[in-house]
Amino acid sequence: MPVIQTEELTKRFPATTALDRLSIEVEPGVVGLVGANGAGKSTLIKILLGLSPATSGRASVFGLDVTKEGPRIRERVGYMPEHDCLPADVSATEFVVHMARMSGLPANAARERTADTLRHVGLYEERYRPIGGYSTGMKQRVKLAQALVHDPEIVMLDEPTNGLDPVGRDEMLLLIRRIWAEFGITVLVTSHLLGELERISDHVVVIDAGTLLRSSSTSEFTRTSQFLVVEVSAEADAVAATLTSAGLTVKRDGAQLVLSLDDDEIYDAVRDAVAAHGVGLIRLEQRRHHIAEIFGEDQAGAAR
Repeated sequence: MPVIQTEELTKRFPATTALDRLSIEVEPGVVGLVGANGAGKSTLIKILLGLSPATSGRASVFGLDVTKEGPRIRERVGYMPEHDCLPADVSATEFVVHMARMSGLPANAARERTADTLRHVGLYEERYRPIGGYSTGMKQRVKLAQALVHDPEIVMLDEPTNGLDPVGRDEMLLLIRRIWAEFGITVLVTSHLLGELERISDHVVVIDAGTLLRSSSTSEFTRTSQFLVVEVSAEADAVAATLTSAGLTVKRDGAQLVLSLDDDEIYDAVRDAVAAHGVGLIRLEQRRHHIAEIFGEDQAGAAR
């Protein structure tokens, strides 16, 4: 059963439509919600948490209707907001304990869970320092800790790598992957940096202007766009014509031939074409598009 499901979900503001009949299903695992700034990612999370009403359509989390069961949903969900919203004059320990108590944990359990969670996110040694003196990366870890401290079944992380340097992003992505791999907590993570989600997600949902462009497993996302690069020593046009007559889709890219990689028989066709024209094979390389490239293609297709 999907942990998150929407049907024809629409959210309109006076000047814009943030979500436009969005229908998605989120299964357990790490799910990347991909889209440019303003695509509707944060709006979707707020609706799923029961914090903002939809204009029309339906949404559920754990099978619970978000319009009727917001408090019950929030008991089982952790949320990491995008923007800096931490109090500067308290320590990470004080803040995370407070959030644990707000989530219903008894005092002793809240303190124990806080210590464990801050250790998990790499802030244990700095846990008593005022948050106002933290770096951006440390503040992001505090936000992640408060989302995890009550042991939720799913966490929703809104742009968790915002403002981080490359090392900080890598460390945050590793933490996010561990949430599912080690603790079995489903993660819905948003980002406009598509390569990040390709590295950690099991499933990717791509939205643009509130509309669904694609939803599939990460491996399927890239597998369907694999291609083969062929470079021969001479007669490239003739080799391309032979491959085309064999039913293959061939494009010229400078000195290289780019073939859609549909099945393994393509290798036999390339071998036969090269042998037929008596030319040398300089390069035979399998590649695949990254999500960022596919996302750009999907946006172009949607625009047409």
